[in-house]
Amino acid sequence: MPLDQVAGPRHGTSDLLWLRSGSVAWTRPDYSRAAVDSAGRTYIDGKSTPEDRERALAVINSWRSSHSYPLNTWQISLRKKAADVDADPTVAQRIKRLPSIRHKLERFPGMKLSRMQDIGGARAVVASVDEVGDLVAYYLDTSRIKHKLVRHDDYIAGPKESGYRGVHLAYSYYSDRRSDWNGLKVEIQVRSRLQHGWATAVETVGAFTQQALKSSLGSDEWLRFFALMSSALALREHRALVPGTPDDSATLTKELRSAAKKLKVIERLRSYGTTLQHVEKTMDGVKGGHLFLLDLDLDAQQLTLWDFENAAQATEQYEALERGIEGQGNRDAVLVSVESINALQRAYPNYFLDTTAFVESIEEAIA
Repeated sequence: MPLDQVAGPRHGTSDLLWLRSGSVAWTRPDYSRAAVDSAGRTYIDGKSTPEDRERALAVINSWRSSHSYPLNTWQISLRKKAADVDADPTVAQRIKRLPSIRHKLERFPGMKLSRMQDIGGARAVVASVDEVGDLVAYYLDTSRIKHKLVRHDDYIAGPKESGYRGVHLAYSYYSDRRSDWNGLKVEIQVRSRLQHGWATAVETVGAFTQQALKSSLGSDEWLRFFALMSSALALREHRALVPGTPDDSATLTKELRSAAKKLKVIERLRSYGTTLQHVEKTMDGVKGGHLFLLDLDLDAQQLTLWDFENAAQATEQYEALERGIEGQGNRDAVLVSVESINALQRAYPNYFLDTTAFVESIEEAIA
């Protein structure tokens, strides 16, 4: 069915599509699930006309924005509960990037965009794996949570073969007062600092080497190194090792040391970090707003950063930026909400090309 036959908003164009809460305007879900799914198919269809693709993007952007209200609700709860288990947690929220949506729809042809569980995502990084367990336990207590748990993935008890570790909880939002957003899904990720350092290093190396290491695609040598390094961190945390890696520390350390030397991992990561001196200069004048838009240009070795107080303005500029850099493999943009610029750097060190903590973990693991 042509997109223009199913993608019309449920409300008339003159209807109020925002909920105001203080100075923030929240987008209501304005399209049917069928329209959203059709837009997703059109977006990844290479035969789509430019006009159909523009209409599809309008639907997708509206659908993404509509997750901001339930996501913000979850972020407030997550920030409070994380502070109960850790004196200095890092909590951030983000709406899924267009390239990530495209990649996921292309990897899983049967997936429907309306059922994607991580359009809205909030993450808590706490000091230790024990604190991860404490925080997750709170949310798994059904007597405390009115929202419906739709998926629980514990990648600490059972790490992915890539080495990824962390806990993901996907919830279907429910409110008896704000029912317009009921049914929208939000994903909560909880990681220890060691796990977070590993995950962001994967993204940094993947970006510089132009490999989708995060999706287990790319150089076998790099994929093996990160799997081994994840097991080394799992040993430190006394948790399950990554499948296919040595189960004794001596053999693991020997192979890890060899892989790190062959790839010159430490030297490469430190060289990436030299860009940080240049990047930091672009942050002069940041006012400390909670909404930050980041544009990382690896070719120019430059990070441009904007801060916003108005969510609608932030979303508008984010969508325009994504359109402008689409298809540029060495450009990456993300809109996130954190409590401070310092928290931003802790939550997204890959955008600041900062792998300092991960390098320290490697040095300890191969010592």
